[in-house]
Amino acid sequence: MQSVSQVVKTSLPNYLSSLPVPDTFGGWFKLSFKDWLALIPPTAVVVGIGYVTYRAFYPKAHRTCKSGSGLCNENVRKHEAKVVDMIDIENIADKAAFCRCWKTKNWPYCDGSHAAHNKDTGDNVGPIVIKKK
Repeated sequence: MQSVSQVVKTSLPNYLSSLPVPDTFGGWFKLSFKDWLALIPPTAVVVGIGYVTYRAFYPKAHRTCKSGSGLCNENVRKHEAKVVDMIDIENIADKAAFCRCWKTKNWPYCDGSHAAHNKDTGDNVGPIVIKKK
């Protein structure tokens, strides 16, 4: 524990005070190449801590589908260039829920698979529901 105390109380402040940080905005333009090189390690540490903190507090921002492929459609009619379904509105009973998450096993109708997708990814996708008037 003594070595940690030494680093925090003496070594780190001495190192930081020796960095060539200018007092004015114009001073940044007067730094030499050697000065800029001296600023790289502490800048990398600050950026790294910021990135790790961001990942820790905003994990949903980096989640993808379970497969990690980033694709929305992972299994519905992959042999087609574009999946398009035309459904005649007269063939719909009272109402119908159509999938928008591409996870359903009953394409094009929603089977509730979006609930697991939303939980895994932090997404908020749901079906489109069409009702007869």
